[in-house]
Amino acid sequence: MATHSRRRRAPEEEHENSERWLVTYADMITLLMVLFIVMFAISQVDQKRFNALKDGLAAGFGQPVSVLNGSTDVMEQPGLSPIPPVAPADFSNQPSPPASDAQQVSDQVDRAEQLRNQRRYAEAAAEAARLDAVRKRLLAALRRRGLAGDVRMVVDDRGLTVSLVSKHIVFEPNLAQLTSRGVLVLRTLAPVLRDVPDDLQIDGHTNQVPVRPKYYATDWELSAARAVTVLRHLHEHGGIPERRLSAVAYGEERPLIDPDRPGSQRINKRVDIVVLSALSDETRGLLAQAARDRTSATTEVNR
Repeated sequence: MATHSRRRRAPEEEHENSERWLVTYADMITLLMVLFIVMFAISQVDQKRFNALKDGLAAGFGQPVSVLNGSTDVMEQPGLSPIPPVAPADFSNQPSPPASDAQQVSDQVDRAEQLRNQRRYAEAAAEAARLDAVRKRLLAALRRRGLAGDVRMVVDDRGLTVSLVSKHIVFEPNLAQLTSRGVLVLRTLAPVLRDVPDDLQIDGHTNQVPVRPKYYATDWELSAARAVTVLRHLHEHGGIPERRLSAVAYGEERPLIDPDRPGSQRINKRVDIVVLSALSDETRGLLAQAARDRTSATTEVNR
């Protein structure tokens, strides 16, 4: 059998690339083109803005400026001249400088507070007028039955306070039952009080005689019982809804007049029906003053 010897193929020679210089050349040409484009871009000057800058510098330093060859003297333009020296001025008669920002803020806060106070007083004055109208209706109803002297009424910082102070109405000593005249007064007041929308607070009071009540442990219990008696009558016989009624006991702590005055014990032993104003606390604080101002104005008109 004939055998054939295998010859190994010799590795092919790697041919040298004779065109590699073109890559370097192309890169260089590209960089040169970019360089020329950048130089061309930065060589474009906004002549208008440049002239404005040049004019401003010339006016500020007070001398001609020639920045580029062939440029004109900026001082030749009308309206531009060197700044003259500043002489000391007399500011004694000059108007006061404007207030600082802090002072302006303070003034604005003061004005805003003044406007709020004026608005509160206007609301209080309107409420005082409304409550005074209720007072006049109650007084007219009492006068028709000859009971005007049995009640004292005043507009205060809570609303309209109707005090039952007559000896015919004030409860008998140590008792919490209404007299027949007291019942008549409440029946006269109830229709008017039923028509107003305000809540009613019934305040019970005792006098300042330092004697323990006969049928109650303290003056607190006695004053509370008297307030509840009036509350129940207004609801059960006067038709005033329960949701509008509340009772408070003050005992001997809030006399209506000075306890040292003659007859004070009869008056201070009382029950108050308070028509509570729905105004805010701050505005209610102006009610009494607004009512006094209203009374004074009415008195001046009637003179």
